[in-house]
Amino acid sequence: MAFSLFGKRGPNSEATEERKNFDANGDAPLVEEKRGLFDRMKQAVTRTRDSFSESIGSVLALTREVDETSLAELETVLLAADIGSATARKIIERLRQRGLRQGIEGGDELKRLLKLELKAVLDEVATEDVVPTATPEVVMMVGVNGTGKTTTTGKLAAYYTAQDRSVMMCAADTFRAAAIEQLEIWAARSDVPMIKTKTGGDPSAALYDACTAAKARATDVLIVDTAGRLHTKSDLMKELDKMRRTAERLVPGAPHQTLLVMDATTGQNGLQQARLFTQAAHVTGIVLTKLDGTAKGGIVLAIATELGLPVKFVGVGEKMEDILPFDSAAFVESMVK
Repeated sequence: MAFSLFGKRGPNSEATEERKNFDANGDAPLVEEKRGLFDRMKQAVTRTRDSFSESIGSVLALTREVDETSLAELETVLLAADIGSATARKIIERLRQRGLRQGIEGGDELKRLLKLELKAVLDEVATEDVVPTATPEVVMMVGVNGTGKTTTTGKLAAYYTAQDRSVMMCAADTFRAAAIEQLEIWAARSDVPMIKTKTGGDPSAALYDACTAAKARATDVLIVDTAGRLHTKSDLMKELDKMRRTAERLVPGAPHQTLLVMDATTGQNGLQQARLFTQAAHVTGIVLTKLDGTAKGGIVLAIATELGLPVKFVGVGEKMEDILPFDSAAFVESMVK
């Protein structure tokens, strides 16, 4: 049954409070120093924005009275963007309840409120990084082979170095010879020291040596590249757990971050792999690679809802500097024009 969500809001409505974070056009007030981040994020999600905004535009252009039909059409658009059924249902239900409480004044208002709800989904799982009581801060990189884990490790080393922090890398993916060689190239490019062992060696032993060296040199950040595949999934998870316990024994609170590297182009198919790692590796956040290569960037929101984890960084290209700290406001504004 159709129902009208048209209506006027009083000056003291909850929407007034929310507008503190958005201007009259629904745009997030990004301070000047964030402009570079916003522009790079906007460029990265061009394919998502073009397809998503075109579909939303076709719905909103015909929406003069927001009812169940227009909400159903909007839900279809959200699903097509790989946002996931659970996330889409949550957003649509929130819009429905908001409309029943205070009314929604046509397509433009629906678009503004949609932005608020998309950002709310991301902010609900946002977390502050753990501040270690002693150096180094240990960052473990986990994920299946092929997601860009080793490359991301190298990019993060360059990112932290640019933040005036001393960095060391640990090549703990000893089961793939190419991973050690690849990380050596990144270490040379970013001028960061690297601890390694021979191919087929004990990853935990490599991590032990790296933690010891990082402590001795008062290194700020130790980034650990781990294996993405062993003979069986149980072997892989046991090895990751052993490494986690090794780091914890040597450095208080380590690992301080465990970042799961996911390929944005795999969409919903990558979520099942992600669940396996989140259960066994104590994942604290996501690094989403190849965000610039997919027209379905809504996977960022599916991750938030279905994994309950924040996206911490996004990969937006192949260059060393093509990794960005994730910003929910910039992402939403980039995604919905």
